[in-house]
Amino acid sequence: MSKALKPWALVTGAGGFIGHHLVSYLKMEGYRVRGVDIKRPEYGGTDADEFMMLDLRELKNCQICTTGMDFVYHLAADMGGIGYITASHAGIAHNNSLMNLYMLEAARRSDVERLLFSSSACVYPHGLQTSPDVTPLREEDAFPAEPEEGYGLEKLYAEKLCQYYTEDYGLCTRVVRFHNVYGPLGTYDGGREKAPAAMCRKVSCAPNPGMIEVWGDGRQTRSFMYIDDCVEGIHRIMRSDYAKPLNLGTDELVTVDELAEIVIETSEKKITLVHDLSKPQGVRGRNSDNTRLREVLQWEPRMTLRKGIVPTYNWIAAQTAAVAAVEKSMPGAAVAAE
Repeated sequence: MSKALKPWALVTGAGGFIGHHLVSYLKMEGYRVRGVDIKRPEYGGTDADEFMMLDLRELKNCQICTTGMDFVYHLAADMGGIGYITASHAGIAHNNSLMNLYMLEAARRSDVERLLFSSSACVYPHGLQTSPDVTPLREEDAFPAEPEEGYGLEKLYAEKLCQYYTEDYGLCTRVVRFHNVYGPLGTYDGGREKAPAAMCRKVSCAPNPGMIEVWGDGRQTRSFMYIDDCVEGIHRIMRSDYAKPLNLGTDELVTVDELAEIVIETSEKKITLVHDLSKPQGVRGRNSDNTRLREVLQWEPRMTLRKGIVPTYNWIAAQTAAVAAVEKSMPGAAVAAE
């Protein structure tokens, strides 16, 4: 791209995990990037040319940030791990429905070239995810619908909104269904963290030897995608000619106990697992069918979980160690520890 012709890309949710990494990726690809979020990135600064602090639950703010944009990557969402999304149906559905509807309308009014909507594997029916030995989920399996309550339902509805805005108004949209993204610079505590980050935090904070708690019986299964593969896949899908929803994930199926063991091996600690069956564990099994992704892009995520956990664990371990050091240095810490 010549310097004079660099297109503008808007990344909503640029203060979050995937959005933060996507901003950096798009800058390396030669785009001018505007980031927008209700908060700035939690870990480090931003590579965005512009960063706007806006609440996208208001149409006027969506209109402000889409003005002058060529491409819109709409990643902003109220979301979190299984504990959060199972306890916040009303808030999640309300907040995300407003953001999704207003971003589509603002993109239409601003005449953007394309909008990519970030959906989720939570749109898939519960009835297809009742066994750990799950059949990989194909894009067409989303209907007949029985999505995750709250978060999954509003994502599925927004996918249809993208379709309607394309059919009725000619807005070019792309839809990506994420399957469990992990990596450095992501939330690892506070209740909104996903399983890989939570596992890394628990192991890094555990004594050696020690034990950690695993939610459920540990035999529930998932696939996990490293953040670098995620942002590359997002960019490839945006540039593709495929307008229907596409899975973006790996098809490397592991149990939650296997995830824990990979983290423990990375830490080089001696850790035992204790299972809490009272905690939410989500569907019994979920995996991505990447057949269509390979056909459309001639590409798929390639980072193995074992390799991707290494930088993820090292980053989270450094964060928890830094927090522990600050807490230890605080006045009264020695007295409280006695």
